[in-house]
Amino acid sequence: MARVSLTPPRTLLLRFAEWYSRRTYGKVLDPARALAHNPRVLRGDLRFEQSVARWNRLDPDLKALAVMASAASIGCSWCMDFGYWENAGRGMDPRKLHDVPVWRGSDAYTPAERDVMEYAEAMTATPPTVDDDLAERLRTRLGEPAFVELTAMVAVENLRSRINAALGLTSQGFKDSCDLPDAGRGSAAGAVAD
Repeated sequence: MARVSLTPPRTLLLRFAEWYSRRTYGKVLDPARALAHNPRVLRGDLRFEQSVARWNRLDPDLKALAVMASAASIGCSWCMDFGYWENAGRGMDPRKLHDVPVWRGSDAYTPAERDVMEYAEAMTATPPTVDDDLAERLRTRLGEPAFVELTAMVAVENLRSRINAALGLTSQGFKDSCDLPDAGRGSAAGAVAD
């Protein structure tokens, strides 16, 4: 259950966010409702997310795997639910999406994808546990602009997931509307994907 009301005071900014959210995602996103309790926070978040959406040096599938591996590490079911839906909608391999919470035991991933998810988990750890060999493999494979974007995307997802998890936001049912199988194979998968 959310730790803040998802019916904040109706402001012009919230009405705009609701309109945009319904138009873009088919429903109003709970994080927007939660952040709307502080309009300056919501406004800053919306501007920041618009900027992040324009980053384009990292392959979209690698970006998605990094974001979802970070969300899975934190345990943000809202982020995992939305990530499944968003990336299935753009045609990403459903098995790769499904197996993110249990990626180490899955044969669905390339070595580059495994390095990206390992990096995302290492960055998400507190304190971060990124080692030089992994960072160098990624920097060499991706190039410096994409490596910097990967690092920034994991940091952005840490912000999103930690806010959502701390506010008690859980799945909004996005995954239910795509063709991904239930992720209940393992305890980590079931806990994060529900």
